[in-house]
Amino acid sequence: MTTYLSVWKLRFLTGLQYRTAALAGLATQLFFGFIFIMIYVAFYSQSTVNPSISLQQLAAYVWLQQIFLTFVMLWFRDNELFQLITSGNIAYELCRPCGIYSFWYAKLLAQRLSSAALRCVPILIVAVLIPAPYRLTLPPSPLALLLFIVTLLLGLLLIVSISMMIYISVFWTMSPTGSTLMIAVTGEFFSGMVIPVPLMPVWMQYITYALPFRWTSDFPFRVYSGQIPETEALWGILIQLLWLALMLTVGKWWLNKALRQVVVQGG
Repeated sequence: MTTYLSVWKLRFLTGLQYRTAALAGLATQLFFGFIFIMIYVAFYSQSTVNPSISLQQLAAYVWLQQIFLTFVMLWFRDNELFQLITSGNIAYELCRPCGIYSFWYAKLLAQRLSSAALRCVPILIVAVLIPAPYRLTLPPSPLALLLFIVTLLLGLLLIVSISMMIYISVFWTMSPTGSTLMIAVTGEFFSGMVIPVPLMPVWMQYITYALPFRWTSDFPFRVYSGQIPETEALWGILIQLLWLALMLTVGKWWLNKALRQVVVQGG
């Protein structure tokens, strides 16, 4: 455990050095946050039916997407791991006196946390200070805020376990492009990053609820705004834990299978 904590700390501190990239990402996320909310304001102003999520809750949904983007997006990747697999340098990883899955998991987790640490506070300040209906409002109760923090952290652990599947699949495809596109595009849509889940057709929502992606972003964001009641959030946390246990188990099994079949030329 000490080894993995050391790896996490080292990678976290390394990620904090990329301040220029964080500033560029911060400006981009603020821009898209305003654009998305403007679009929803226009739609809501002309709507003839009562949507299942209010405009205030939807604004919070959009801003939380932008604030914690590196927590929830599957496009966030480590090219170093892809190069280790495709170049054959995975042999060096096999020499480490620790489990590869846990080692990589700690690195990916630290990268996401360090990137979010540089961006989330400035975006949060802007989102809270701007006027309605663009403002990010506070949760309806302290309990809702606590549940949001718990669900967000569990969602982060789950998204890293899902992203591990992308890296493991490259042992067979030998190309990160296909795996990233297939899993990331599917995950981004069904997690509510393109269309918020409450605005999807009912039949599509049923598909979304059966997949793990919505538990990484849609669920904690709706808990924050109060769109998901606190009692329902407690059951959702249990489902998050079940999905996390399943993804970790499958991921470790799949990686062990890949390592038994790996061939390093010239080794």
